[in-house]
Amino acid sequence: MDSFSTGSSGTGPPQFSTDEFMDQMKTVRGKCFEKCITKPGSSLSGSESSCISRCVDRYIEATGIAGRALFSSC
Repeated sequence: MDSFSTGSSGTGPPQFSTDEFMDQMKTVRGKCFEKCITKPGSSLSGSESSCISRCVDRYIEATGIAGRALFSSC
């Protein structure tokens, strides 16, 4: 199944592979780490933890908005 295959009926949202999902998560981790972690150490500070949480939430929200916009135009 390619990255934009639909369900078995040929309709509905595309199904993404595990590899593609993992690539996306790696991207999010990298971007959020770069933005939020100022002094890497053995644990996260409270502000770093909050920043990471907000960063991931924003990424998920933006991905959902982009996906809905893409599929509403089809």
